[in-house]
Amino acid sequence: MRTLTSLTGTTYQFEPGCFGLELLVTGGPGPGAAYEILHTADDLAAWLHDSRLAELAPLTDLRVSPAELARVKHFRDTLWSVAKAVADGRAPAPAELEVLNGCAEAPPRPRVDPATGQRAWVAPVTGTQILGAAAREAIDLVTTDLGERVRECGGENCYLIFLDTSRPGTRRWCSMQRCGNRHKVKAYRSRP
Repeated sequence: MRTLTSLTGTTYQFEPGCFGLELLVTGGPGPGAAYEILHTADDLAAWLHDSRLAELAPLTDLRVSPAELARVKHFRDTLWSVAKAVADGRAPAPAELEVLNGCAEAPPRPRVDPATGQRAWVAPVTGTQILGAAAREAIDLVTTDLGERVRECGGENCYLIFLDTSRPGTRRWCSMQRCGNRHKVKAYRSRP
């Protein structure tokens, strides 16, 4: 679960459903440019400490180079287009799929810490491994039935994309706190 802040300063909770789609909240092309937070490799490292990967195991030794940051941002910008196509039930462009393929390198390797018995990542975790984790999930979204649950928020002027992990598969909003509530208010006000 991510806490996001709109351009107007409103905070709300957003559940992207998977790490690959979580990466989209760091910015992107078009409307996403206003939300860009990945200006340096340290920005990506800081963002990752609150990510789904960090929920699995702490990211204590994270090393991201400027070149890796550039690759992550290129992947993220491509994933916006791919995820939108999947959400709309369209096939992504072949060139976009090649970007996913080119980024699907080895993800971080988990291990059991012998001292604590807890899950940890084999150190160091690199930007290339982070990219590999996101790309492998993106490939799953395109090639498996998970793609049927990729959704774009139904709110006006909201472009967030998420994996609907709800049991019935009926999630419509990025957040009930934000877009779901806006829809309810609009529906209430339009009643006679």
